[in-house]
Amino acid sequence: MKLLVTALCAASASAFAPSRTSSKNSALHAVSWSPDEDAFAYGLPGTLDPAPEFDPFGLSEGKDLNTMKKYREAETQHGRVAMLAFIGLLVTEEPIEFHPLFEAYNKDIGPAIRHLDEVRSASPFFFEVLGLVIGALELQRALTGWKAPGDGVNYADLNEDYFPGDVGFDPLGLKPDDPEEFFAMSTKELQHGRVAMLGTAGIIAQELVNGKEIFVNLGLAADRFDPNSVPVQF
Repeated sequence: MKLLVTALCAASASAFAPSRTSSKNSALHAVSWSPDEDAFAYGLPGTLDPAPEFDPFGLSEGKDLNTMKKYREAETQHGRVAMLAFIGLLVTEEPIEFHPLFEAYNKDIGPAIRHLDEVRSASPFFFEVLGLVIGALELQRALTGWKAPGDGVNYADLNEDYFPGDVGFDPLGLKPDDPEEFFAMSTKELQHGRVAMLGTAGIIAQELVNGKEIFVNLGLAADRFDPNSVPVQF
């Protein structure tokens, strides 16, 4: 079972790893774009009415193009992780309780914040494999978007032809060729990612407060969780 889980994790993760060939077809090549120094954030996607230039802390003031692109890159990637995390928080708790790593038909393992304890108990090598997969994906992203160090190049600078968030992964061919459609889709992704980051943080905070699953808190599921059933006791 553990070998099967490991194989599935490695296989599924490899599907998300962008190839060297596909990374060359970046959004910057597929869609004509040039920075606008007079526009908010150099005209990068992410602004939306009714607050098109929302920056209450002034984080974008006086920043150069490379810095703003790195901000958008970080926000896009964090948003993608948060969207996956938000779905994972909901589907692994009552009443759905879908767990790809272990069966929970005989007990309720409680809120999602406690599931890592159960994963370690059921699949001890999962986190080592996960660390290797994440490291490989991040290395590929760095090779795709960042300049190679040396010859006076700052290792933190992005490639000029790299568009923030475009790691070359588009198996369904959803990336539009039309500039307006592409920017609209990028803005939607950023907005959904922002909401997911707030929503995920809210769920985690609520479960830390009272130790109950989110649907249990909402009164939409029964509370079957026994804290004494988990491997690690708080």
